[in-house]
Parts: sequence; structure tokens; C-alpha cells
Amino acid sequence: MLLNFLYSKIHRATVTDANLNYVGSITIDKLILDKANLMEGQKVDILNINNGERFQTYIIAGKPGNKDFCLNGAAARKVQVGDKIIICAYAQMTKEEAATFKPAIVQIDDNNDIIEC
Repeated sequence: MLLNFLYSKIHRATVTDANLNYVGSITIDKLILDKANLMEGQKVDILNINNGERFQTYIIAGKPGNKDFCLNGAAARKVQVGDKIIICAYAQMTKEEAATFKPAIVQIDDNNDIIEC
């Protein structure tokens, strides 16, 4: 049996933009994506610390080093620039696989710099 477990998490990123006039997604700095083992097109959950919103979207890779966390399309209605968010991805695995698996956890500071991973 396969169960869903945390695969990766980017913790406490700051929303840098909310672009309503774009086909939906979240744009994330490519360097941060790589540290979190996340890929363009991957489905993620977004948890807004400021307002409690929880929603799903997919990733678009942003320019490396820009520190972008931009919600696009309909998701832009669920955040405001400056909000703190958590981004989570999950993987299906057996209990045995999960017992030894270590998810990628990337902690972000107020400037969207990586402080721990």
C-alpha cells in the first residue's frame, strides 16, 4: 500500500508578487527549487500563514537568484505581497520507504534567503 508523505517543504517564504493576469501557478526562484528538490510543473500545496488559506497549484521556475515567490492567476487572490507562506509537496511511498526517507526542508528568512536546509 502506498501512503502520502511529506516530500519537500519551503518554510516561511515571503510573497514577492501576486499577478492576477497570468495563467495560474507559483513562480519560485530556481535556486531555491533545486535546494528543495522541487521541479517545474510539480503540484504543491500553499499554506498562507497570514490568513490561513490553503490551496494547490503547480510550480513555474523563476530566474535563479531573484528570490521570487509570485502567486499567479486565481491563486493571486489568496495572498498579498508580504504574506508568509509554506510550500509543501508530497510523495507516495510504502511505510518501509517512509521509515528511511528524509524530506527536503528549506527554511527561508524575511529576505527570501535560505537560512537552513
